[in-house]
Parts: sequence; C-alpha cells; structure tokens
Amino acid sequence: MSERTLRILVGKPGLDGHDRGAKIIARAFRDAGFEVIYTGLHQTPEQIVSAAIQEDVDCVGLSILSGAHNTLLPRVCQLLGEKGADDIKVFGGGVIPEDDIAGLKSAGISEVFTPGTSTEDIVKWIGTNIRPRA
Repeated sequence: MSERTLRILVGKPGLDGHDRGAKIIARAFRDAGFEVIYTGLHQTPEQIVSAAIQEDVDCVGLSILSGAHNTLLPRVCQLLGEKGADDIKVFGGGVIPEDDIAGLKSAGISEVFTPGTSTEDIVKWIGTNIRPRA
C-alpha cells in the first residue's frame, strides 16, 4: 500500500494583500504532485487552523509580507496545539528578517524561507521533512 499524497494548506494570514508568492508556491506544490488547499487573502489564524483541520492537511505553509510574522505565525502553531493538531507542521515564507527566524522556530515554526529561496528548494524540504499524518 503506497503512502497517500501530501496535503498542504497555503495560507495568507493578516492584512497583507499581496498573494503572488503564495500562488507561485501553491503552483509549485501542485506541480510536485502535492494536493494544495489555498485559503486566499486576509485569513485569521483561527480561519487557517480551522481549514487545516477540516481539510486534514499534513502541513501549513504561511506566506507573509506584512511584518506581523512574529505574532501571526506562532499563533497558528498555538491554535493547532490547542485543537490537538500539533502534528500538523507549519512553515513560513516571505519577508522575514534573519534575526526573527530563531524566535519563530522556537515558537514551533518548522522552517522559514526568505526571499530568493527557490521553489525547488522548498519542495525538496517538504519531500524530506513532511510525512502524511496517520
């Protein structure tokens, strides 16, 4: 019996209205054979977590350019834990200063991808680090 296809939710938390990067990465994930759920712009952490649980995803990728990454990304991890879904891994990407990455990782973010990271590298990271949930 083969493993099921990885399911990834791509979310845009907060008031950031730029989603070109999220759409590009969602397309790269689809091209790599992953199932992708894109929640659209202006999502609250609560909406993202609700969708992740309802869609039974294996991981959540958050794209953020607004500067609110230190608040919004950890909140998604916190809510997943409160809902008993802390086995759903969370990673982020966007305009995130290097100085903030260690704090995000200590708050539960599995990986942070900064501007210039290739979609190939992100897909490769997922293939290496994310497994279908039981």
